[in-house]
Formats: sequence, structure tokens, C-alpha cells
Amino acid sequence: MTTYGRAAEESAFVRTYTVVRGRTKPRHLLGLETVLESGPGRPGPAQAEECEEILALCRERRRSVVELAGRLGRPVTAVKVLVSDLLDADALGVALTQSYADTGAGSGPSTQLLAAVSAGLKRKWPDAVAYPQAG
Repeated sequence: MTTYGRAAEESAFVRTYTVVRGRTKPRHLLGLETVLESGPGRPGPAQAEECEEILALCRERRRSVVELAGRLGRPVTAVKVLVSDLLDADALGVALTQSYADTGAGSGPSTQLLAAVSAGLKRKWPDAVAYPQAG
């Protein structure tokens, strides 16, 4: 690898590290296929410029995490951290896709919907204690 190529690669790594402020784990459980849509909130003034790009893309139409990573040219983990920040600011929301929709009369909620609700509750009240079921 040439010196120029190595310097560019190191520069991109440092930039990504700076964008996420050294964080490597998102606060929210996000899959590659998680679909996001714009929400009513706004990102804070200290948010990375990539957050504005994510919001602009999600205003055009719903986007998956992996699609956002590809469009931004950033690692998926870094995009998940930024998306988590935007979810916390209510600037993004997780779109309900067909896999979360009602599957028919009397069939009850899908396991995907229950998992999404559980993840949302854990995000909202991370210190909540689970109560044992009566039995």
C-alpha cells in the first residue's frame, strides 16, 4: 500500500472514531435490516454532520441501517451509534414494517412485534426490574 493510501485510510478511521466520540456500542438494539423514519425531534447542536445526512436520507423515504451505512460510506457500527443518538433525540423512529404488523384476526401479536416492544421498554426504562410471573 502506498503512503498516500495508508494516510487516507488512517484519516478515515480517525474521522469515524471522532464522529462517534470513541463509542463502539449503540444504546439501542438495531439490526442491519432495522428500518428507520424521520421523527418530530431534532438532533442536538453537538451532533455530527453525519446525523444531518441520516435525517435528510430518512426524510426522503424510510431507510435501513445498512443502507444508511452504505450511503454514508461509514462502518455499520458507527452508523448504529449515530442512529441511537437520533433515536434518543426522537429525531428518528423505528418504522413498523410488515413483519411487525398484525398477522390476522385472533392470531395475536407477532414475536417480532413483542421483541420490538420489549426493546423499546428496556430503552425507555433501562433500570426497571422485571417482575416474576405468578404461577
